[in-house]
Amino acid sequence: MATFRRSIITGPCFTPIVQALPSIVPFVAPEEIERSRGRKFAVRLGANELTYGPSAKAVDAMKAAASAAWKYGDPKSYELRNALADKHGVSPTNIVVGEGVDGLLSYVTHLLIGPGDALVTSHGTYPTLNYFVAGRGGALHTVPYGADDRQDLDALVSKAAEVNAKVLYVVNPDNPSGTWHPASSIEHLIERLPSGCLLVVDEAYHELGVDFDANAHVAVDDLRVLRLRTFSKGYGLAGCRIGYALGALEIISAFDKIRNHFGINRISQAGALAALEDQPYLAEVRERIASSRAALNEIATSHDMAPLPSATNFVTMDCGHDGSFARALLARLHERDVFVRMPGAAPLDRCIRVSCGTEEEVDVFRQALPSALEDTHKQLQKA
Repeated sequence: MATFRRSIITGPCFTPIVQALPSIVPFVAPEEIERSRGRKFAVRLGANELTYGPSAKAVDAMKAAASAAWKYGDPKSYELRNALADKHGVSPTNIVVGEGVDGLLSYVTHLLIGPGDALVTSHGTYPTLNYFVAGRGGALHTVPYGADDRQDLDALVSKAAEVNAKVLYVVNPDNPSGTWHPASSIEHLIERLPSGCLLVVDEAYHELGVDFDANAHVAVDDLRVLRLRTFSKGYGLAGCRIGYALGALEIISAFDKIRNHFGINRISQAGALAALEDQPYLAEVRERIASSRAALNEIATSHDMAPLPSATNFVTMDCGHDGSFARALLARLHERDVFVRMPGAAPLDRCIRVSCGTEEEVDVFRQALPSALEDTHKQLQKA
């Protein structure tokens, strides 16, 4: 008679890297905060979304594409890549489309970072890349922001040489500070890169900056540089998760080895293509954001807060105190149904960050701030 031995259920065998990782997410979504608090926010000014919405032409294009959603999206994003190539004066082979900057950052780490490989970035800048580096077992090295609240390019390149970094990540314009470096500074940084180090420049806010048409003068086939762009910010398509990278053929073609070839759905492709073609709407968006930034600057200064220079669709406001004060103020604003965020690392954690919005949305923030500040001061005085 056959004998059957009961197997022991042990569960999946995660990799050692995954087993060692804490269970974290880079950001707590506003929807999650709303669920925990039991009500919705009145205004959503914390995620740097374009609350004006995308181009009407983009919306129409997505509506038209929706009826064909039974089809997979074009894995080559052929039409969009060709349109982007025309815009930038490059070949389509210099462009790869991905699931927003976050998706592209994931692919960058897949291509370049293995266990122990070094990546250098600023302490407190956009954190999603850090999350992906940890997931690959890489070694993350950070340097603090400079005294002017900008990323310290000298310190970054020095650290990259010190640790033999495979990647140096710079966000320009920066999130969460809003500050930026001119094209000449990026050009100088490239010339100082250590051998074998790729500079990844995250230009998610490029269309909104003061140097909108001032690109660093670097040939697209320069093997030292990869640029990341997105349709989430200036084009208002954050929910579509679509962005692209500009770089040399040797770098861009490598993405095809590991990317999700059907990761960009056809509705997003149609929306991005129509948005790219509607440059007059982008010009209007830039004007509205400039006006909103000015209004947020005025609100900050009128309450003895110092707005940092911004080339983005948000204003980071120095509260004039420490991180404890900023966190308490953030909580008081949330109590008043105003969703904003704050930088998570010193020295920028003395600030709150407020996204640009419509006049009505900014006015809600304007009305909520005085009592929120008053209650924060009272709370900390008692403590």
